[in-house]
Amino acid sequence: MQFEARLEWQRQGQAFLDQKYSRAHDWIFDGGLRVPASSSPLSVPLPMSKAENVDPEEALVAATSSCHMLFFLSIAARRGHTVESYSDHAIGLLGKNADGKLAMTRIALRPRIVFSGTAWPSADELAAIHHEAHEKCYIANSLKAEVVVEAPLDAS
Repeated sequence: MQFEARLEWQRQGQAFLDQKYSRAHDWIFDGGLRVPASSSPLSVPLPMSKAENVDPEEALVAATSSCHMLFFLSIAARRGHTVESYSDHAIGLLGKNADGKLAMTRIALRPRIVFSGTAWPSADELAAIHHEAHEKCYIANSLKAEVVVEAPLDAS
């Protein structure tokens, strides 16, 4: 399998050598979706960054969360548990890795899941579903960062 994304940035007459150019750019995905992107204002100060655009660090955290959720939903369905909603407030921590390089060192997933019907998972089964989803998530498997699930062990 192969996955693609396009990226477009243009200087648009801005000064460049002084490092004060805009970092705003676009990500273009299959189907034509265009996502405004930028460096994070935490990395490159405003106005060179565009705070309302998605930055690569946020995108990495979101991709990790999304991958875990998609596997979680599939596993829950296979086990007979109906999920009504799934939300996550994932947090990525940027720090120094073992080599002393700046890296995403930890991503904490904090899912809140609402089940319906009569077949709700027990705390042990909920933990097992999260564990299996984590094991199958190829985004998490691709990262050096520690990825943890900080989910409540009761079904809502």
